[in-house]
Amino acid sequence: MRLIFAGTPEFAEVALRQILVAGHRVALVLTQPDRPSGRGLTVRPSPVKRLAQESAIEVLQAPTLREPLVQERIASAAADAMVVAAYGLILPQAVLDLPRFGCLNIHASLLPRWRGAAPIQRAILAGDSETGVSIMRMDAGLDTGPVLRSARLTIADDDTASSLHDRLAALGARLIVETLADWPQTPVAQSPDGVTYAAKIDKSEAALDWRLSAARLARQIRAFNPFPGASCDLAGMPVKVWRAEVVADNDLAGRILRVDRDGIVVACGDGALRLVELQKAGGKRLSSAQFVAGTRLRAGAFCALPADG
Repeated sequence: MRLIFAGTPEFAEVALRQILVAGHRVALVLTQPDRPSGRGLTVRPSPVKRLAQESAIEVLQAPTLREPLVQERIASAAADAMVVAAYGLILPQAVLDLPRFGCLNIHASLLPRWRGAAPIQRAILAGDSETGVSIMRMDAGLDTGPVLRSARLTIADDDTASSLHDRLAALGARLIVETLADWPQTPVAQSPDGVTYAAKIDKSEAALDWRLSAARLARQIRAFNPFPGASCDLAGMPVKVWRAEVVADNDLAGRILRVDRDGIVVACGDGALRLVELQKAGGKRLSSAQFVAGTRLRAGAFCALPADG
């Protein structure tokens, strides 16, 4: 098929690579404008743009798709379909109507659960036992279009947003290639039951509230790894927590119960958490043994609760 591909981050790059391997002709790639990233705020192209350039595919980095000239350029690609994966821009109806067979979205959830921007993180936060990928024919709604293909994936107890992202990206790439190979297909309308929305992750959600259960906080730590990173005030020391384990202890919420090379145990509203990978402000990620060796943290101290609590 002759395709347009619209995507920006690594999740989309995996799909584009497999589409090219499958032999489809990608006439045009749409991706977000280059933006500063990293500690030095160096302006870098997106992973999708880098792959497109390596593959000698024309790239269009329009800040909006509502401009008539942009829509004319997309129309001139004369695509059979547009494949969209984590693009980051809304497709107006005029663009949705341009490809002969419409626009297909690779969405990292089992629709209609977790429509929206952050389905991977929200599934972990909610304690879902499984998630998956849906290939959806796009309409003007927010991930409301009919589904052509889907597949399930178990969420492991130690999955982070990063590890789950990588498995879902591989699954999404396989599903879109299968969908294109089996074209045409009849999509199935989404059920009106079980609709949930995955709001974009905000940095304000990062703070750990020790009054919550240890199980809930452990999910928060996994869901916010690698972004934005769960944070807390550890007896006056601001840190990010990258890995933790639920333990059976109970005490006043926020009290540090033990400090040793196996971890820093903090009491929660229900149960306790052993913090096993931490990072001081401006420092590197450290194992609990490394972290404890460089601090005077002692049992009995308290971790601060979020100010808005």
